[in-house]
Amino acid sequence: MKHSDVFTLTNGLQCSFQYKKSTVAHIAVAIKAGSRDELKHQQGLAHFIEHNLFKGTKNRKAYHILSRLDDVGGELNAYTTKEETIIHASFLKRDLRRAVELLSDVLIESTFPERELAKEKEVIKDEIFSYKDTPSERIFDDFEDLIFEGNGLGRNILGTPESVDGLSRNDILEFKSRTYTAKRIKIAVTGPYGGDRITAVLGEYFGGWSLTENQWSAENNAATAPRRIVSPEAQFQDHFMTGWRIPGIHSSDRRALLLLNNVLGGPAMNSRLGLNIREKHGIAYNIESYMNLYSDVGMLGIYLGCDPLQTKKAEQLVHREVERFISQPLGTLQLSKAKNQFIGQMALAEENGLNSAISAARALLHFGKVSTFDFVASQIRELTTLDLQRVANDYLAKELAFSLIYTKA
Repeated sequence: MKHSDVFTLTNGLQCSFQYKKSTVAHIAVAIKAGSRDELKHQQGLAHFIEHNLFKGTKNRKAYHILSRLDDVGGELNAYTTKEETIIHASFLKRDLRRAVELLSDVLIESTFPERELAKEKEVIKDEIFSYKDTPSERIFDDFEDLIFEGNGLGRNILGTPESVDGLSRNDILEFKSRTYTAKRIKIAVTGPYGGDRITAVLGEYFGGWSLTENQWSAENNAATAPRRIVSPEAQFQDHFMTGWRIPGIHSSDRRALLLLNNVLGGPAMNSRLGLNIREKHGIAYNIESYMNLYSDVGMLGIYLGCDPLQTKKAEQLVHREVERFISQPLGTLQLSKAKNQFIGQMALAEENGLNSAISAARALLHFGKVSTFDFVASQIRELTTLDLQRVANDYLAKELAFSLIYTKA
């Protein structure tokens, strides 16, 4: 029995499965439809559609959609990014058909009733206001708006209260016709099943979905000059972000940047930023670096929150740590430890079945294939100290950095 495979349904939908011995299973549908694909007057539309997929179909009312998996202890959820809409479900292994049928119903048969659209606008506006009350979260969105100003990647996923109020059912139908097409939708299942069963069940419920081959393409990235902005948005502590544009998800430099980012400010307690700024200097409780990779461009960002009197020093220390990668290549032992740490983190993430399903669906969406853990680990092991130094020098110079600071008025 194959433990993983990629196959295509008769209507052109590309799917994958991965066998995992477990009492639960997971399915993820990745759609190349995010806020970047919205027209200028449609800000927040991709997220609005994601919410309203669950508000009624030709076969079910909203309550019955929500209850279908809840009644058997399963979970149904979704989220929107700049380039993707992800819909996923987790369930007991006996409920495969129930879960697949439900996802097919909300994706294929959603009716978007006007009354539900009006109610959901109020819910989303409340979500927008909740972010406005949380500067430590809002700064991430505002920083990306800054670094990608002038194109779709610089539009907030939630939209604004005004833009959400202006969205219509016709906007939903137009957007879906452009973006919910055969080559832009991928499905992945992870669970204790053989490939024949997955192929049959997905074919039964998704194979009849009539999909077009619309060749919609989002606008290309517009480059703006690096800027530093200070905004009176904070209440108690300053919130500081700095970051750089980097190549997108298809770049050959992706792996080196991922490893560099993990050493710099990844989730481990012994990241360079954590050891220096938190442990040595005691300046910040929260500090991290992160990467967002899109189809044609990406960003590497650093966030910290600190006492306003410490912001200048924190900013200097952050750039000093980044400049170390440019001036001092990692030692052989440091590089070996960094690789082992990153590969270990990948292995732990691989054990999460839902993460595996979502990752597989996204991999199909961007690469048309699902790479094995061993293959990705081998690529990480091949990186050299000069690879990390080169990408730091190419992309992370101080003069290329954008910065955004929320401070007290």
